[in-house]
Amino acid sequence: DLDSLAYDPGITLPPRTRVYWRVSVWGDKGDFAQSEANWLETGKGNEKWDGEWISSPDPAIHPVLRKKIELEDDVESARIYATGFGVYELEINGVKAGDEFLAPGCNAYDKWLQVQTYDVTELLSKGENEILAWLGNGWAKGRFGLMMAENNYVDQFSLLFELRVTLKNGKEIVIGSDGSWESAPSPVKDSGIYDGERVDARVKLESWAPVKLLAPECGELSDRLSLPVKIMEEVKPIAIIDTPAGEKVLDMGQNMVGFVSFKPSEPEGAKLSLKYSEVLQEGNFYRDNLRSAIAEFHWISSGKKETARPRFTFFGFRYVLLEGFSDPKLEDFTGHVLYSEMERTGFLETSHKDANRLYQNVIWSQKGNFLDVPTDCPQRDERMGWTGDAQIFCETSAWNMDVYAFFSKYLHDLALEQGKHEGRVPHVVPDVRPRGSGFSGIGGGACGWADAAVVIPWTMYQFYGDKTILKRQYSSMKAWVDWIESEDKRAGNKGLWTTGVHFGDWLSLDSEGTSRFGGTEAAYLASAYYMQSARIVSETAKVLGCAEDAEKYAKLSERVRQALLSEYITPSGRLAIRSQTAHVIAIGMGIAPEHNERLAKDLGRILVRDGMKLTTGFLGTPLLCKVLSDTGAHAYALKLFFKEDLPGWLYEVKQGATTIWERWNSVLPDGSMSDTGMNSLNHYAYGSIADWMYRRLAGISPTAPGWRKARLEPLPCKELTYARASFNSPMGLYKLSWERKADGTITVEGEVPFGASAVLVINGEEQELNPGTFAMDLAPFAQKLDPGSIPLGVLMADPKAGPILLQIAPFLKECPENIIQLGIREFQREAGALAIFGKIDYDAIIGMIAKALE
Repeated sequence: DLDSLAYDPGITLPPRTRVYWRVSVWGDKGDFAQSEANWLETGKGNEKWDGEWISSPDPAIHPVLRKKIELEDDVESARIYATGFGVYELEINGVKAGDEFLAPGCNAYDKWLQVQTYDVTELLSKGENEILAWLGNGWAKGRFGLMMAENNYVDQFSLLFELRVTLKNGKEIVIGSDGSWESAPSPVKDSGIYDGERVDARVKLESWAPVKLLAPECGELSDRLSLPVKIMEEVKPIAIIDTPAGEKVLDMGQNMVGFVSFKPSEPEGAKLSLKYSEVLQEGNFYRDNLRSAIAEFHWISSGKKETARPRFTFFGFRYVLLEGFSDPKLEDFTGHVLYSEMERTGFLETSHKDANRLYQNVIWSQKGNFLDVPTDCPQRDERMGWTGDAQIFCETSAWNMDVYAFFSKYLHDLALEQGKHEGRVPHVVPDVRPRGSGFSGIGGGACGWADAAVVIPWTMYQFYGDKTILKRQYSSMKAWVDWIESEDKRAGNKGLWTTGVHFGDWLSLDSEGTSRFGGTEAAYLASAYYMQSARIVSETAKVLGCAEDAEKYAKLSERVRQALLSEYITPSGRLAIRSQTAHVIAIGMGIAPEHNERLAKDLGRILVRDGMKLTTGFLGTPLLCKVLSDTGAHAYALKLFFKEDLPGWLYEVKQGATTIWERWNSVLPDGSMSDTGMNSLNHYAYGSIADWMYRRLAGISPTAPGWRKARLEPLPCKELTYARASFNSPMGLYKLSWERKADGTITVEGEVPFGASAVLVINGEEQELNPGTFAMDLAPFAQKLDPGSIPLGVLMADPKAGPILLQIAPFLKECPENIIQLGIREFQREAGALAIFGKIDYDAIIGMIAKALE
């Protein structure tokens, strides 16, 4: 039977073939529907190439390769199959072929190389045609990677090309790259992912010389897996700023990734420069946080009317320093936003403008960092596929956009790189390292980072319901857990993972001194991820029908859990590590579900100890608000989320951020950068809060793989008057919105797609929903809040409750931490015998505070 989520027809498709299909549906009552015709077209597959690798005879120049062909008739259809090193761009008769940039993409070139297909039917015509291939450095040949090396994969530009043309008269012509092609120096004088591009537009394509044949060192040729990187949006600048330093700076109004094009009006020989940055300092252009990345575009004008743009690089920026322009005008410039072509699937809006801006910041950081690989940042001398960032954010990314294909390609590379290290997963994918240096990448095997091998495919299955990604990655998933187990056995810990180098709760605020590794013990975090990854592999084995593996990895996961209990948790449920992250990991990963109530209570006390300020880093933050909401402390989650000072998500919004920052304090309250050594203003990890926003502010979440089932639970809160979300799931469109009317009535509306089921939860009561739309008006309700259980320290810090409480009990200002962590009811039970409150009615106190908090 067909499955609406995923279907494998069990056929092998031939190369270079377009396949059409329709889907027909019959209803139980005899109704019938049929889809429009859809199609896909296969690439070259494993076909032999009618072409050879070609390159410029001068390896020191950026070349343009040329082939002229004569066609005797009009064109019926034409396809180009091509790939190259480092990156390439094709033109047919002066027109760019296709609409993608930076082909062939960024991947493990020593293992495989992607081949792109271009439909050029409309670009070719009867008579003479000219084919040009522009080549640039890109990731493979240019300066790239943490070692800042050049020629990591190849040391020469090269192209492999095949054109297949069917003429109107039925004749087929095949043109391949060979010795008949020519090469000339390009107007592009230099290019690089980090450093930008230099172009001399005066250079004419002349002095053509024969190409040379070569055989570059690369992996197997393969049809593409990468989604094309395209100009997905255009942004017009909002101002040209005259800075105190006398600079002309273009303000795009949005931190974005891509480039700015312009139409120069300067005379021939004029030197124009665009220098890119994320932020101004003291009103002036600033880019120290880019480290060694030059991030500039230089253009020498030809004096002709043309559009200036880079071909072989991209920038992460909001501001552009303009140099050499005599009289720049806003209308002369256009920002082009580059990212992988992904369909937007999730949408969310609330009545809180800063929360909405934060959500948009998450979307923009995903756009900017999902450029063929999930990069950590798009602007400085890094831009690499860090596994930890990808693991942390993959669930949120799947809400925002259809990322199944995007992550399928990334995971393919991950498995290939993992294969070089006997199951250990590198820190970055692709694992860029200089050739012949003896350097084996920048390491791997760090908890929370390498676990991307397991977490990402499982998350993709949960969101999309397609087992294919689990089948493809199953060996990789097992290999990673097996590698950890081998480390466990070598250390003799019987379940704890205490070896290796880990990033810990990266950039958390409870680190000691200048450490970036966080205040939560690395062995605890590593063992928790070990337990979780083994559990996920067990669940994956069940889905795939591998019963023996399912039992094996379930036992392993339980063995690790018991080791964690023995080492870190007392019989009464007290966790030895008194950090926020340690507690949310314990609850969120299910280390001690029998003690969750105690762990949740202790987490609340730790928050009070920390002044109701989050201290979590990369590993703790994604779980913090989720755990609070799921353990009856939704009010705490709301308090943390809506906090506008440092640290917090809305702090950066108040500071004018238009993307997510790498650090909680990337920009200090006085507007200055907190650090230049590692400080990105476009870094999506902390944007994982958007997952909680969908689930808890709006109230929509899946409960079965592929969204066959969902839970719709509106949770009105005093901070909002409405929230609404929609998600275009593999099953169809889900919607949920709630709004509080002036009279307090709550209107709830939503939609459940055909073939799916959902449960609507109102004040804890469940109601089954049928597919279709629904709407209802409900009596006023809100998330239940018991002021009697809120720690005294939290109440004291509240501008409404604090004055009431301190008027009654001013001595609380002097009380030790163990007292102010208690709620009023706990205080009544545990300290009431001291008669500190005298004979005051505790119920009355709680009632007064409840009224103040309404």
